[in-house]
Amino acid sequence: MSAEKRPVAVVIGATSKWQADGRNTLLAHGQNIDDGDLPVEVRSGVGGAIAHKFAAENFHVVLTTRTASNAANLQAAIESQGGSCSTVELDLVSESSIQAAFSEIRSSVGDPQAVILNAGYLEGRDLPAGQELLEYIPTEMFDTAQHIASRGPFLVAKEVMPAMRERGSGSFLITNNAASLRGRKRQTGQSLYYPRVMMRTLAQVLTEEYSELGVHVANVIVDGLIDSPGTRALPIAQKRPDIIMSPVAIADAFYYLHCQDQSCWTHELQLTPAATKPSF
Repeated sequence: MSAEKRPVAVVIGATSKWQADGRNTLLAHGQNIDDGDLPVEVRSGVGGAIAHKFAAENFHVVLTTRTASNAANLQAAIESQGGSCSTVELDLVSESSIQAAFSEIRSSVGDPQAVILNAGYLEGRDLPAGQELLEYIPTEMFDTAQHIASRGPFLVAKEVMPAMRERGSGSFLITNNAASLRGRKRQTGQSLYYPRVMMRTLAQVLTEEYSELGVHVANVIVDGLIDSPGTRALPIAQKRPDIIMSPVAIADAFYYLHCQDQSCWTHELQLTPAATKPSF
């Protein structure tokens, strides 16, 4: 519990690389995007929308990001709406950073009731056309993808599962994508996503190990293009607005999972726009 006796939700990867000044936005458009006409819940993508949702439900929300300044606008937006929020620096590539971050969280606001793993990466996205084969992927790109999709989530689970197990309650929810369902060739402009299969596998393992101990683990497959400043400006989004996914609606799904009765838990949820076919 936080100082205000609120339950604690930790959002890992609370800021989007597609926000107005994000790395993907700059890569795709060559410049920052004006997000002044967007709802505040949309400006930071899924992570920001999840943070807004849990804060609106009276949680103290801890935003984690590699650099605290990246989350300053999101924290200010949550607090301006009456939410309780703080920011802790965490780098999923570093075990010591993960340990230090959760030590700070435990000492400042307490053990989290919900942990939402929403970290993403763009490794591979900046490779040019004609370099789609595995042989062109630098090893350091692969290493980063594995850190974010597999090793980092494993280390986070080690930090939060003991307290959830001892308490007999808690949620560990993972934002994943359709590439976690099976390996697919990377196309130009796409990240190296096949390590996401390991993220899904971790969710399955944690479910088998911790579900009977009262910890709800779920893999959430976000199967489509998520609305954000950078994605909204893409040609496909301009042409087909019906295929764009609302991060607010996605956040509602995460909160629904956290609130599910133990007699009927969902362990994998796939979210797909009505205008597109689900990935398999």
